[in-house]
Amino acid sequence: MRLSAKFNLSRFLKLVISSIVLSTLLFLCQRVWAQDWLPVRGGIPFGISGIALIEQQSDSLSFLIVHDNKKPNQGRLAIINIKGKQQPEYLELNWPSNAKLPEDLEALTSIPGTNNTAFIALTSLGKAYYLKLESDKKTISLVKEFNLPPYPKGSNFEAFALQDIDGKLVAVWAHRGEAEQPATLYWGLLDLNKYQIVTAGYNNLVVPFPSGNVRHISDLKIDPAGVIYISAASDPGDNGPFQSAVYVAGSLGYRNNKIVFKQSFHFVPIYRNHYHKIEALEIVAGAKGGIVVGTDDENFGSAVYIVGGE
Repeated sequence: MRLSAKFNLSRFLKLVISSIVLSTLLFLCQRVWAQDWLPVRGGIPFGISGIALIEQQSDSLSFLIVHDNKKPNQGRLAIINIKGKQQPEYLELNWPSNAKLPEDLEALTSIPGTNNTAFIALTSLGKAYYLKLESDKKTISLVKEFNLPPYPKGSNFEAFALQDIDGKLVAVWAHRGEAEQPATLYWGLLDLNKYQIVTAGYNNLVVPFPSGNVRHISDLKIDPAGVIYISAASDPGDNGPFQSAVYVAGSLGYRNNKIVFKQSFHFVPIYRNHYHKIEALEIVAGAKGGIVVGTDDENFGSAVYIVGGE
């Protein structure tokens, strides 16, 4: 009886110790995960579908973001301020009163040479909005509405970016693709005097991860060297589970006075995540910069994360 009691006590103590260790590890993992990702707002109306840098300071970053809402009482634009590991400050902006509310804003880019005060937002149906952030940084005005060049029926655009390459204003945009259907990446030149984009080429691509309900391009940005970064995301429903990855899709450059795209031979994930649906991507230079991603996690709202940041 005494041996049995000792054995049972020993086994009980081992179970207690194991439970304490496991609970501690889970707590630490949750703390680390929570510190990496910064929640922005909860709920479907606050998903981030596009993001663009406004200002970078020594201890903070501020971004303009767009929401893909469709109802009249839901926001379209907001500014978020990130300072360290604190929860980002969120400031909703009113859509310009001289314009009809857009439906399904899916992408946002700053316009090169404007010191991050002018932007273009794009809907899933290819309508572009030239926006200006006023000096108070609390008001947005609409400069012009225009459309993407003609595109195939059924296209669903989730990405649009601009960059100055060799003195030319290069535009890159993408139909997201879905499951077995590849994404289509387009590129061309934007004439802001005529508000017109001339398409120079396009290319289809499929990412290796995620799989299943994947959108092969959920957002993109292009750096001054012409390197194109893309995000891809799976969307099985409003409650997930979500998966995402970030890739270098390739690069753009000039050859024989034409803009040419060279696709990556292998798609190597720069970053992957098994919990969030990344739909917004921005590139921030400097020691405290990195690839900034924002999520549209449907019922779970939105969050931001700096890949490679401190």
